[in-house]
Amino acid sequence: MDGEINNLVKVWLSILASLFYCYFLASKIPKGKFRLISLLPIFILFTALPLYLSYVFPIGLIALLFSWLVHATSGLELEPPSNEPYLSTSLQDFWGRRWNLMVTYPLRHTIYKPARSFFDKMLGSMWAPLAAVLAAFIVSGLMYELVFYYVTRVSPTWEVTWYFVLHGACVVVEFGVKRVFSGKAQLHWAVSTPLTVGFVVATAMWLFFPPVLRTGAVEKAIEESKVLLDFAKVLWKVNSFW
Repeated sequence: MDGEINNLVKVWLSILASLFYCYFLASKIPKGKFRLISLLPIFILFTALPLYLSYVFPIGLIALLFSWLVHATSGLELEPPSNEPYLSTSLQDFWGRRWNLMVTYPLRHTIYKPARSFFDKMLGSMWAPLAAVLAAFIVSGLMYELVFYYVTRVSPTWEVTWYFVLHGACVVVEFGVKRVFSGKAQLHWAVSTPLTVGFVVATAMWLFFPPVLRTGAVEKAIEESKVLLDFAKVLWKVNSFW
């Protein structure tokens, strides 16, 4: 446990140093390829840092604290993590406006918009948004595969990626259906909401959760919580003694 705490401190100091570099140095470089080049070492570092940790809790702690520290330092109002996703009337509503909004916003600006601009030249303005949506879902799947690897240290089975590919394809189909039936009769929310939420839960149980459950990550997290509790008890006794 002591070794993991030392690693956690080193990782956190590395993150703070990187944030200072990005804020005070890289941000002063004009937007474009030179700023991107200046940030490449940070991207590589952030990809490697979780590999220095072996406990589930410290990895989750780094992800949580780092995410909040970055919305705090940007000077922007923090997005709520979700917006009543159980009321979603469609997959587009669920992924675009209700679920995991802290990820939706950067994906929209870093993946969807550049991909839409790229595909607009190839496919035209009618089909480019659909291809960009699918690209954003694929990137989401790959990112989750990376996060799961950090936690489990088991080679990916790509089930999580297929989960997001499936949902991306379904969102694209939704776009098409809405175009065809625009202004015509639509499903009542009392029907569309259970269908949407049920589909999300069912496909998550099929593709999203099994890769984590099979690796014993849940049991590992439970054992770590016991170790953390024992460690806290020892610290409490030491502080009480002094």
